[in-house]
Amino acid sequence: MAKTQSERDAIDVLMEDHKRVQKLFKELDKVERDDAEVMRDLVETACVELQIHSMLEDELFYPAVRAQVADDDAHNQDLLNEAEVEHESVEELIAKLQDLEPDDPMYYAYFSVLAEYVKHHIKEEEKELFPEVKKMKALDLQQLAEDMRARREELLAEIDEAGVSEAENDSTSVETAGPDSPDTDPEEGEDEQEQLDISRTRH
Repeated sequence: MAKTQSERDAIDVLMEDHKRVQKLFKELDKVERDDAEVMRDLVETACVELQIHSMLEDELFYPAVRAQVADDDAHNQDLLNEAEVEHESVEELIAKLQDLEPDDPMYYAYFSVLAEYVKHHIKEEEKELFPEVKKMKALDLQQLAEDMRARREELLAEIDEAGVSEAENDSTSVETAGPDSPDTDPEEGEDEQEQLDISRTRH
């Protein structure tokens, strides 16, 4: 019988994230490379999922787990350190993808490497880290799951808000811009962009 939301712990939540991303990877394998619109939609959705997942782990899951790992527990310390480094690599690849168009020859190459990184990360977490975490009796995985679900909702709301703001700005630009309009400052809006990178992509 499937677990209800209240019964799912933090590991269940992260496993669900893994399944969503892997499903997107499989869908992308079936897409024709010259179908740029479908390719972009799936890649952007996958990137949003990955960035939210990384933030949930970096902000909540890893710190909670690390607090239960002894300083001399080299094995688990290494697993956590490697996971964080893998997140950095994933973020770099996502940033590269966001700067490219789907018809760029490197677009599919970057996504393929990203998918391989993520698959490796998922395998290590599910086969090595998660079993170790389940042994940590002092870690409240139910409460951690609630915190992660709440944080996910916050992040999704930020994405929606950023999307609405972007659409409004685009509409205003169309109405006010003309052939004699002065050039805009290329740095304008960078602070807002850096506040949440995932605002560049939407579900």
